[in-house]
Amino acid sequence: MKHPLLNLHASPVLSFVRGMYRLRSIRPTSEGTKFLLFTFGIGLAAINTGNNLFYLLLAMMLSLIVISGLLSEHCLRRLEFHRHVPDLIMANEPTTLTLSVANRNRHLPSFSLRLLDIVEGQDVDRGLSIHLLPPQSSVLLSYPLLATKRGWIRFEGIRAQTLFPFGLFLKKGLYSTEAHLLVSPPIKPLTLRFVDELVSEGQGESLPRRGHGTQLYNLRLYQPGDDSRAIHWMTTARTSQLIVRETEAEDQRRITVFLSIVAPEEHEPLFERSVTFVASLLWQLTERAYPVRLIVGTEDSGLGLGSAHLLTMLRLLALCKRQPPETSGVGQHGEHPPFTHEGERGYTVAIVPWSDQAALANTVQADRVLHAMHLEELTHAY
Repeated sequence: MKHPLLNLHASPVLSFVRGMYRLRSIRPTSEGTKFLLFTFGIGLAAINTGNNLFYLLLAMMLSLIVISGLLSEHCLRRLEFHRHVPDLIMANEPTTLTLSVANRNRHLPSFSLRLLDIVEGQDVDRGLSIHLLPPQSSVLLSYPLLATKRGWIRFEGIRAQTLFPFGLFLKKGLYSTEAHLLVSPPIKPLTLRFVDELVSEGQGESLPRRGHGTQLYNLRLYQPGDDSRAIHWMTTARTSQLIVRETEAEDQRRITVFLSIVAPEEHEPLFERSVTFVASLLWQLTERAYPVRLIVGTEDSGLGLGSAHLLTMLRLLALCKRQPPETSGVGQHGEHPPFTHEGERGYTVAIVPWSDQAALANTVQADRVLHAMHLEELTHAY
């Protein structure tokens, strides 16, 4: 039979102490260290001399230490944090995050709070501070964020700290507010010549239906919400009524963009620039209202258009990872199966950041292949 002392790790009291140690920490400041040394000196003097005045002074200084601990604990108790993050942001584009802080104490306010963000296990100072948070009240704080690389950003929690009331001790409290923020590749400008050459093939003729185009389809009365740039001013002046010009839709060929994720480690910088290039190309095609499909390795976004579909494709690019080539079957590791027939895939552009012959063999069905040499030329300014 085991001795009860050997089961201390399972004791609820010990678990509570461990939890408090994890959630709370305290350390003296430089002024606090001097105060503790002075208190220790007063204590020695009181013991050695037996002077009542030294005992009274020692009692006062010890009471200040106790009061400091109690008040700082009340400042950190019953605080609630809620983090608000967007679904997707772009790398190298500043964005604003918000943090809601609520004081659930019934009667006691919180003073002199400094908030630190915990990102990937590191404390990050965002410059957030609260001088006074009354009881049963909340405040909304915002701060800028600039993500420098794509992928997930993990926010593990908030660490609140206070020097209240005397500045002798810095007390910290840990609050779990875990959240994840997805960062897409940045959007870089592309040369108009390259984009025009890409989309010029397969341009169809105008169709007898309303849509984006250049040919006149219909004239109608202006309705609230119509774009003022579509007003036909000559007809408006003749009829004394606001007349809007509608255009015929153009049959634009579907475009499939395939990004190969197979590349050796030394091609990591070019692979990242290729991901940025694909994101910029998809942005340009979406702006021109082209139906676009993205294939990244084995992930397929499907065919679609509009801003919602663009966000779906940017999420795929944000999460894609480079995969090293296998010793056998180089270029086939993690790649998409062969494309479907011409009517479904439309015009296909393959982005291959590694100009290996076996890797290029998988993209022979593409109408246009951009391999490492082309990508170096197109992305050298990224």
